[in-house]
Amino acid sequence: MNTTSKFNWIAGLAAAGLIALLSACGGGGGTASTTAAPANGTLSLALTDAPSCGFDQVNVTVEKVRVHQSASAGDTDAGWSEIVLTPAKRIDLLGLTNGILEELGQTPLPAGKYTQMRLVLASNGSVWPPANSVLPSGGGVSEVPLDTPSATQSGLKMNVDINIEANKVADFVLDFDACKSVVTRGNSGKYNLKPVVQVIPRISDAGQRIVGYVDMSVASTATTVSAQSGGQVIKSTPPDATGKFALYPVAAGTYDLVITAPNRVTTLISGVPVVTTSYTYVGSDTVRILPPLSTATPPSTAISQTASGTVSVGGNVVSTNASVRVLQAFSGAPTTKVEVAAKPVDADDGTFTFMLPLGAPARTTYSASATAITFSPDPAAAGLFILEAAAPNQTTKTQNINLNLGPSNTLFAF
Repeated sequence: MNTTSKFNWIAGLAAAGLIALLSACGGGGGTASTTAAPANGTLSLALTDAPSCGFDQVNVTVEKVRVHQSASAGDTDAGWSEIVLTPAKRIDLLGLTNGILEELGQTPLPAGKYTQMRLVLASNGSVWPPANSVLPSGGGVSEVPLDTPSATQSGLKMNVDINIEANKVADFVLDFDACKSVVTRGNSGKYNLKPVVQVIPRISDAGQRIVGYVDMSVASTATTVSAQSGGQVIKSTPPDATGKFALYPVAAGTYDLVITAPNRVTTLISGVPVVTTSYTYVGSDTVRILPPLSTATPPSTAISQTASGTVSVGGNVVSTNASVRVLQAFSGAPTTKVEVAAKPVDADDGTFTFMLPLGAPARTTYSASATAITFSPDPAAAGLFILEAAAPNQTTKTQNINLNLGPSNTLFAF
């Protein structure tokens, strides 16, 4: 994988979705002393994960995290500060869902603004198990090494905007999205790591958390619960074996809670508030979320509906370093667009495929005192989706698809 392209891809994602968030958390910026060297603050970091697609383990071994005040600083330039893990820590990212964090450590820093962060992973070498690997789901396959050339050299680059204040702790979480970061390589059985990492401020354990339960019939790792804003995923997780989910950390604000599950329609709870002083509960152990089944019959008799109420969507992107996501727009007021699925394309041939629900998406509005959670279908949006392809240094491409007309196959050329 081209190192520069990967760095640019991660940097663009982090800059587009997170700079305003990090600036808001950082405060008023560091102030240098007029009589002495700048006073120090402290940077504290932890690691967490979103769901993974098709793997029982996604392992990475973290050696250190580097930060610099210049977004353009090179690997060997002066001015880097580091959190070094001794020994390096091998972490299964899939154990870091539902609000679980792996503390990476902290380091003192001169007060001021820091605009570049690099996550440095250990090299695989010849040891077993590999420092960085995946374990595909389904059994019959052992761990497979993850190809991470740039991560073990100069580190995974993220452009950030973090203010370190004198005599204060700036606390952040690296949210590593394993599902969007592991890239297949054709039929070779090999995988690349193309990391998608968000840097999220952690203000207080007392809040910044959405907690709820899904019905036991969808309590599996194939189900995803996400907090979204404007069609962008802010935090996501699968429920645990009891159906409970916890999204943490999430910055204070109001979000769309989106639930996707196999053979179920896209399900939305809008207007979910998050505060820093208490948890936000969506239902309870006895008031659970159950996305409706996708059982709609397509209006066209030219195709037959699958037994599960889903239809395949696939295609090809003329850039093997691209990613594709699927959006669905709810009709009526307010019009809301949400992400349904996303993944990187195959690193060898640029192909992608999704299985999407044909049934009408369903929605409701958040209520803190709800004694039941019921959803209203949106038949006008049934089977209608938007494919969005993004590649480094290219204009994002979109394509509307109508699954009521049958399976879709789309070519994206940049």
